[in-house]
Amino acid sequence: MFPIVLDLDNVSVALVGTGKLTIKRLAQFDQARANRLTVFSDKPDPALAALAGERLLRRLPTDEDLAAFQVIYVVDLDPTTAADIAARSRALGRLVNVEDVKHLCDFHTPSQVRRGDLLLSISTGGRSPGLAQRLRRYLENLFQPDWEDHLDELSRARDAWRAEGADMETVVRRTEELIEARGWLR
Repeated sequence: MFPIVLDLDNVSVALVGTGKLTIKRLAQFDQARANRLTVFSDKPDPALAALAGERLLRRLPTDEDLAAFQVIYVVDLDPTTAADIAARSRALGRLVNVEDVKHLCDFHTPSQVRRGDLLLSISTGGRSPGLAQRLRRYLENLFQPDWEDHLDELSRARDAWRAEGADMETVVRRTEELIEARGWLR
């Protein structure tokens, strides 16, 4: 496994599913401000339809649909339908994730703690989602919502240091000093 963070301004995503796990995944995409997302569902849960709004297409994707996306998530579908969509997506050279079916996944989505633009992720490579979720809860307690403000302060300081002409080594050192002075990681 190799971790990456996708810029969802530049990556198109199809979310295919019907129920509670699809709603959860859609909420995660919304939190990440995914603006190139389409939801396909032939039998959407009413809450999914409400959350997806105009992004919802009330059908399963065709090959032409799948070809238009770079990443495909499949959630809450029966195993045969999920495997079919995964195979068609892969044949088109698309990255695919079938929720909780490891052998049908080209990648796994880690558990996440998000504090504004601060993103902490935990992955077990699909081996123990329960452990990843437990570690996420642990990190949520360590990194409270005020970390969004801490990141904002660090970003402003970094911009000021760079504007003064500080090199990367100096910026890193000053960042460490600021974190230490504020007592954020004690």
